Amino acid sequence: MIKLCLADNHPVVHYGMKSFFNDNPQISFVGVVNNLESLLDCLSKKTVDVAVIDLELEGLTSISSVKSLIKEFPETKVVIFTNLAEQIYAPNALKAGVSAYVHKSARMEDLESAIKRVNDGDVVFSDLVKKNLALLNKGKKSERLYRKLSSREIEVLRYLSEGKKNKEIARLLDLNEKTISTYKLRLLTKLHVTNLVDLVNKAKTLDIV
Repeated sequence: MIKLCLADNHPVVHYGMKSFFNDNPQISFVGVVNNLESLLDCLSKKTVDVAVIDLELEGLTSISSVKSLIKEFPETKVVIFTNLAEQIYAPNALKAGVSAYVHKSARMEDLESAIKRVNDGDVVFSDLVKKNLALLNKGKKSERLYRKLSSREIEVLRYLSEGKKNKEIARLLDLNEKTISTYKLRLLTKLHVTNLVDLVNKAKTLDIV
């Protein structure tokens, strides 16, 4: 029996997943949480084989947080289940040590398959992610911009696109406000724009945020 913990902000996701897996003889829920603090508490107190985590989980501010979680709980396999753009976030998530990246547009059967496979030791990501990674490796001009951005720069860009100010982003990422200003300058340079409005528009055009 695979012991599963779901970490997601949305009650409808909790309900949908519990309903789908209700009669599954191979998977049982040992925890359903809606924030990072509760997830860490669950992992500390219970045996969890697979954690299904949304990257937009409350309290989860960066890929670095996922990396730290994996390091702290190495026996738990992590499956990312999120709406965030695969071609941007999947490579960084995989580098952080996650075992699978499943977009929320996927069928529940695909998520079930991913959970079972990572429990067996596989690393799983969708055909769409594979296709996007292949495009990156071919070095097409429009995709090259993706490779220029570090995971931290992508996180800063995501918060900027949400309208957050430097001070707020610094607090969320536990960084100095001056450091955030430096990241913003790097982003302007790398995406070939001169102001914040154009920066956010460029990011949306490229499906970075």
